[in-house]
Amino acid sequence: MSQEAENPAVPAPAGHSEAPPSDAPQSLLAACTELTKPGITKLVTITALVGLVLGGLHYGVSGWTEWARLIVGIALGTAVASGGANALNMWYESDRDALMNRTKARPIPSKRLTPGFVLFFGLAMGVLGSLILWLTAGPMPALVALVTTASYVLAYTPLKPITISNTLVGAIPGALPTMIGTAAVAPGTGFEPLSDTIGLALFVLMFVWQLPHFFAIAWMCRADYQAGGFKMLPSVDPQGNHTAAVMITTAALMIPVALLPIVVIPELAGWATGAAAVVLGIGLVAMSIRFARTRTDKDARAVFFGSIIHLPVYLIVLVAEALVRFWI
Repeated sequence: MSQEAENPAVPAPAGHSEAPPSDAPQSLLAACTELTKPGITKLVTITALVGLVLGGLHYGVSGWTEWARLIVGIALGTAVASGGANALNMWYESDRDALMNRTKARPIPSKRLTPGFVLFFGLAMGVLGSLILWLTAGPMPALVALVTTASYVLAYTPLKPITISNTLVGAIPGALPTMIGTAAVAPGTGFEPLSDTIGLALFVLMFVWQLPHFFAIAWMCRADYQAGGFKMLPSVDPQGNHTAAVMITTAALMIPVALLPIVVIPELAGWATGAAAVVLGIGLVAMSIRFARTRTDKDARAVFFGSIIHLPVYLIVLVAEALVRFWI
């Protein structure tokens, strides 16, 4: 449910050897788990829960039973739906995955799973995840999950070999899961919960965060992406001038967008969130500027890991301050 974020610092295995027959059930489980892209699924689930917690504290979810139902439902439903979307992405791109070193050991290219099985698995997970969200959190969270999956599989994925703008399109399904959580608790009837300002602020935050993060990956993996026939910014910008400029600009944008919660929920977000937004944002900008000066994979990797540090630290501070302010 988000753009490719496999760790480019860890190369994919060069090959795959079949496991002994006695290991078949474990091998199937491992392959199915790989289909869900656990790292991406974990991030997507966390962002949905952040939206739930902030929205629930702001609008007043009452009682531990209600909190437990929403937390379990949002976490489980989002994780299952995200896993399904990632599996469908692997099914769609299996031919191109076979051409790239970092992805050729995935379940379909390595012939551990058949395309038909992966398609069924992805569709079943997507439907099940949306159903869980509907039954535990309501129709709007389920709708957001379905739109997220559809935009990821039917818009972003087909655009990757066509236009470098695919990165911007892919940032939409990567940011939408925050609204799964807020849509579960925001007031209003019909589609009104989808216009909730907390959800929109978190959507903008996640949208912008993905850009320096993913452009760093695109630079490091530019040869692989070209081998797979994907059009990424570095493929039309071999000197890295535009890539560096976009990385610096989007890293700088992280500062104002990370300050949005202070405006939207001032009773929950204050000086701690503001300090985290500024300090972490300046650090990400500094790393991006260093990459602009060197254009090396090493400094692109620094931006990649810097973005990985930025988001969880910021979200921890944001949620921690909200909880402290709520209980004081």
